[in-house]
Formats: sequence, C-alpha cells, structure tokens
Amino acid sequence: MDTPQHAIAKADEALLAELGYKQEFKRAFTPLEVFGIAFSIVGLLPSIASVLYYAVPNGGPASMVWGWLVTSLFILCVGMSMAELGSAAPTSGGLYFWTHSLSSPRCRNLLAWIVGCKTAIMILANRASIDWGCAVQIMAAVSIGSGQNFIATSAQTFGVYVAIVLSHAVICCFGTAVLARLQTVYVVINVCLCLAVIIGLPAATPKANMNSASYAFGNFTNLNGWPNGYAFILSFLAPAWTIASFDSSVHISEESSNAATAVPWAIVSAIGIAGILGWAINVSLAFCMGTNVNSLLTSPVGQPMAQIFFNSFGRNGTLALWSFVVLAQYMMGSSMVLASSRQTFAFSRDGALPFSSFLYRMNSFTKTPVNTVWFVAVISIILGLLSFAGAQAINAIFSLSVTALYIAYSIPIIARFVFTNNFRPGPFNLGIFSLPVAVIAVLYMTIMDLVFFFPTTPQTNVPNMNYTVVVLGGILFLSVLWYYCPVYGGVHWFTGPVPNIEKASEENASSIRDSGGSLIPEGFRYWAHH
Repeated sequence: MDTPQHAIAKADEALLAELGYKQEFKRAFTPLEVFGIAFSIVGLLPSIASVLYYAVPNGGPASMVWGWLVTSLFILCVGMSMAELGSAAPTSGGLYFWTHSLSSPRCRNLLAWIVGCKTAIMILANRASIDWGCAVQIMAAVSIGSGQNFIATSAQTFGVYVAIVLSHAVICCFGTAVLARLQTVYVVINVCLCLAVIIGLPAATPKANMNSASYAFGNFTNLNGWPNGYAFILSFLAPAWTIASFDSSVHISEESSNAATAVPWAIVSAIGIAGILGWAINVSLAFCMGTNVNSLLTSPVGQPMAQIFFNSFGRNGTLALWSFVVLAQYMMGSSMVLASSRQTFAFSRDGALPFSSFLYRMNSFTKTPVNTVWFVAVISIILGLLSFAGAQAINAIFSLSVTALYIAYSIPIIARFVFTNNFRPGPFNLGIFSLPVAVIAVLYMTIMDLVFFFPTTPQTNVPNMNYTVVVLGGILFLSVLWYYCPVYGGVHWFTGPVPNIEKASEENASSIRDSGGSLIPEGFRYWAHH
C-alpha cells in the first residue's frame, strides 16, 4: 500500500503529465517552503525600505498607511485570481502556459508569445531591482557607519551589485533540497525582523520624534506637485512593488509536493500576511518618522527608512538592525533568482528563447538548471549598467517590474473569461466570486499601469522623465517584430507550450481521480488543441 507521501508524489507527477510534461525536478518543497519562497520574495521590511522613497513625497504618513491598506486589498484580488489558475494547472510555465491554453486558437500563439516576453522581462527587471536595492542598503550602512560622511558613487554601488548577483548565482546552483530548506530560514528571519520594527521602533523613538495619531493617520504631505488624489495613487508603487512576484511559487510548482493545493495557498497567504504585517510596519514608521518629511528624502544616508532608524536607535542600534534588513533583502534576491531561473527553464523547454538548446539542460550532479541560473545573472548585470544613466533609469527598472508584471498577470485572467474554453478549477476555487474578483483585479492592474507611466513631478525635463513607457513599449514592439519577422520569426515556428511526454498513463490518471476527482481543466490539456 502506498504511503500518503508516495500517493501525493504520484498524483503530482500524473497531474504534470496531463499538462504535457515529464517530471524532471525533485519535488523537495513542502507546502510551508512553497509559501516561504513567495513570502521571502515579497521581503516586506527590506522591500518597504527600498521603495519608501516613492510613498514619502506622495502624501507622507497618510499615503504610507492608507495607500498600503487600499493597495493590499486590490493585490489580494489579483492573487486570488492567479491562485485559481495555479491550482488548476501548476506548471513552471505559469502565465504563458495558462494564456496559451485558455485563449482562442486564432490568437493563442501571439498572446502566449507576448506574455512570455513580458514575464521574462518582468522577472529579470524585478530581479535586478531587488539586488540593486540590496546594494543601496549596503551603501546606506556604510554611510551610517562613517558618520554620514560617505556618499556612494554609481560605480561603487554597481560593484557591490555585481558581487551580490554573482553570489546569488552560486547559491542557486545548489540542489533542490538545500534551496527548499533555506526558505524556512528566510520566513523566520523576515517575520522576526518585522516584529522587531513594529514593537521595537516605537519603544526606542525619542518623544521629540514621536507623532500624534492624527498626524500618523491623517497628515498628507505632497512634495512632488501632483494633485493630492493623484499623488496618493502614485504612492501605490511602494506596496505594488513590495507585494509582487507572488507567482514565484508557481514557477517552482514542479518542485513542490501537492502542488495543486500548496501553490495557490502560498500565493494567497503570502499576500495576506504581507498586507497585514506591512500595514503594521507603515503605521509604526508613520508614528516614529518625525514631522520633517523632507529631511528623510535629502538625508546623505540615501534611505528614508535608514534615517528613521538612525533618529530612533542611534548609529550602533541602526547598524545592528539594518544588517538584518540587508540580510533579508539578500535572501529575497536569492529566492528571486531561484524563481526566475525556473521560469527561464520552462521557456527554454518549449523552445521560446534564444539559445534554448543550451538553456534547457539539467545539471547531472545538482539536478538543477545551472545554465539558466547563470543566464539570469548575466542579464541582471547588464540591466544594472543602467545605473550609470542616472537615477531615473533605475527608477524605470522599479516601475517596469510592476507594469510588465501586471500586463503578464492580466492576459491569462482575461483569457479565462473572454475566450471559449473548458476551464475547470482545481482544489482552490472562488466559485461565483471568480468573475467579480477577476474584474476588480484587471481594472486595478490596468489603472496602475497607466499611472506608473507618468513622471515623478508634473514639471519635468529630459533627464527626469519617466522612461518606463518607452522601455515597456519598446519591448512590446520588439517582441511583436520578432514574432512576425520573415523566415525566422516566431509566427513560423512557435506553437506555445511543447509537451515532452505523450500523455498520462491510465494508472496515473486513475491516481488523480482516486485522490479526489479530476484536477485538470479540459482547457489545459495542451494536446487537445492540436
């Protein structure tokens, strides 16, 4: 008689076979560790530290507190819609696999192509922005340690950034079991760090810097010149960038035990917990930031949160706490490399990337896709070179990681309801709420994409322009151009996800039915479309 673990493993393998793929990874991630990768990529406190610069001038404490709360609710709708898709078809291909399977035969190849390109860019941009944030945080620590006499140059920050990227590549070449166990460590450190700030910061802040409740919850300080309502919406970039890439758990679904259940609940629980803890952190910061908002932005430390800590804990206390912030951000980057390398592996498995034959290789010793890990690292370093083009170029990377993400998220959610398909949900199902939640999610993402194309201030110039729309539009144009390129374009050879297994055996199909019914939506049976 099969043990429960063996039965789950057989069901996972059979489910993947029904989707058209053979089992190539070791399924070493437990449900807690699947949640761990989604939560560690959110990063929370280090992520808030990286993007607090966007919330402080666009409303100050009121935007930090209420902007976070409002955005978290919208992001939860996005996450629940994504979780339904991830439960129905848990495969590393994720977004572009779902898009192709649920779209009309007339446009499925093109839509899957666009989603694949957007997802790749989103993951690489997000990956670069995380490690760049870590490099900036390290430089902030050096500035604090030097008595704020040290101001890092772009070259120095880039050098640290490259070292971080390369070290992450080494870590993510380890075996799956090692990477899985690290996720639990990441979760513990992140939660402890959040609680330390939520409880410790108010206790350590001098009374002179403590704000009243009316100030923390009601003061709106607009420093960028946009109308107050629009400035409030611009502050959404901070929580939108922080609570993002939760689909990372989908990209390791082929390494997850009981993936059809573990993946969706990892997405929803990571968003929910991040929303609650993140709101509490922002409330704590709003009470302890003092009233001179402009001084936080112009501080030589270069990080508003680091300056708040410095004002409350002093130099030594700040350095001690900040070291854990940097550590959490570093772990966040490590998890992002793991997820992005799996996504890249899935694309190359289907021949959708240049050099796919080289990238689609599993290392015989570690049983991990080492080639895709280093491919992601090299592209990240290239993106980091944009730092020499000025602050707005790096800001564009932060914005790009959100805008490209939301386009890639929206298309499969829309395809599910707009096109004729036989979608049948997995164990995670919203029932009659699926459509209204999806509508809210898509409307939110559409509005946010438009908002994040605008410059920081209404009066701008060429150096300070927001180039996100140029970069994103350029990528879309080039991806479509590549698709329709004569002779070599994807239109001549790209057919979407390519099965590498004929079909699930009757024994495996029976295993799925015996485990509680068919978990595979007919619309996801790839070969049924051919």
